Amino acid sequence: MTSTLLNQPHSSNPIVWSIAGSDSGGGAGIQADLLTMNDLGCHGCSVVTSITAQNSVSVDLVEPISAKMLLAQLVTLWADLPPAAIKIGLLANQQQVDVITSWLSALKQQNLLPVVVLDPVMVASSGDVFNQIDFTPFSGLISVLTPNQHELFRLCSAVTITKPSPSHDDDEHNMVLAAQWLATAYQCQVVAKGGDAPWQGNKAMDVYVTKRVFGASPYHDNQVFTLTSPRVATVNHHGSGCTLSSAIASFSAHGFVVHDAVVLAKAYVTKGLQNSYAVGQGPGVLARTAWPTDLALMPHIGHYHQDNITDNKRSFAALSGPLGVYPVLNSLAQIKAVLSAGCKTVQFRRKLTDANDELAIEQLETDIKAAIHLARECNAQLFVNDHWQLALKHHAFGVHLGQEDLADANLTALAEAGMALGISSHSYFEALLAHQCSPSYIAFGHIYPTTTKQMPSKPQGIAKLSRYVSLFGRDYPTVAIGGIDKACLSDVAQSEVGDVAVVRAITQATHPAQAYRELHHAWLQLTRSRHTCTPSALIKEAV
Repeated sequence: MTSTLLNQPHSSNPIVWSIAGSDSGGGAGIQADLLTMNDLGCHGCSVVTSITAQNSVSVDLVEPISAKMLLAQLVTLWADLPPAAIKIGLLANQQQVDVITSWLSALKQQNLLPVVVLDPVMVASSGDVFNQIDFTPFSGLISVLTPNQHELFRLCSAVTITKPSPSHDDDEHNMVLAAQWLATAYQCQVVAKGGDAPWQGNKAMDVYVTKRVFGASPYHDNQVFTLTSPRVATVNHHGSGCTLSSAIASFSAHGFVVHDAVVLAKAYVTKGLQNSYAVGQGPGVLARTAWPTDLALMPHIGHYHQDNITDNKRSFAALSGPLGVYPVLNSLAQIKAVLSAGCKTVQFRRKLTDANDELAIEQLETDIKAAIHLARECNAQLFVNDHWQLALKHHAFGVHLGQEDLADANLTALAEAGMALGISSHSYFEALLAHQCSPSYIAFGHIYPTTTKQMPSKPQGIAKLSRYVSLFGRDYPTVAIGGIDKACLSDVAQSEVGDVAVVRAITQATHPAQAYRELHHAWLQLTRSRHTCTPSALIKEAV
């Protein structure tokens, strides 16, 4: 399934800078960064910190750029090509750290600081030491820090950490402690890379420590996650750290939150390693493999030292067919109206303003029972939003849950009862967590501005929706939600999303049944070319 929107040329690509050393062998440093940025649809600019004489076998000479020339590059580029994101790699000496941090501090004072990803190049994955630099002046100036194992423990040498032991549990614990310490010390997210950790065996596990991420759910702030992928057996991994950090910067430049940029970058590096190749007598380089669209290559997200509800495999009921136009309503009268108009899937969503209001709770249960009865009479699928206990008690077809509700809901009980499950998501990261629950469908929102609920995230827009569908659309029914009405249906259809949830387009209509019919007919016309006339093909295409 390929979105027509993804193939359209862009008039301008986001600008991303690489502040790093030049690798004359072309496998790492600025050369690797620019290749990655271009591959991911960004315009890459370079601020050279050092010139190296190296090939795939050895680094024979490193010559730093002067502080005057370094600052001139920063000032000149900023005057005409200000970046949406910056990746910082090899810094040759402490003077370069001082020049760059002073310049970044001035941007911060003007509220102009972009996303900054620091790859603290101190030690190669082989263990070779490049330099001894104090990176602490970057504290409060960077968004993400990406040390490898050697760099991780060198950076936090001031903290007391248990000495390595034969237990892999201790190794992982030490890795987490070190990453947490760095996140606090540098006031940023930390991706502690595990690719150079032999104790991890056939897995490549990174530790991702989050702080406050604006535009993302507060539920994932100040947490520790593990990001695990199968280890790729190859010696062609030169420049893997540069590729990861420049990919994080590139995805961020496209407007994706840091959580998304990190998981996408890990998938990008995994595929790059799978397709890596040798160019000389030493370790080869990663392939550039474009925007990730293979769900199997995305990392598994684990919640460190918490019950990972998404790890348990369950089987939820499948949808009987495409949802099409999917009304989300809080009124029994409106539910009855759309069902009478032929709607075959509807969601009952009513929020309680006071969780202790017994009369409201009693009325809620009464209305949920009535809504379930109405749907059964019309042979329709009714999802209950949030109130999973009542949905389970009264045998609703399914439950729709938000990310913050997943931890509290008894997903096993819902699956054992043969119920369907829909899950909301507002990012790649959240959609991956939903995927790990194996739901009946995944909803993406909010696509347009909405007044029906307060959202921490910005409107996703059609371009992001297209990206989500390209990754998840082959494996799940996909639903777009948030601010969708008849006027924007055509744009939403271009994303190739399977179905659309609508709220105000029906709840604020004078005649809900008529509004549903018009939306349903319009959506059928827009998506007719996707399907053949057989029911099995309809379901296959929706999935």
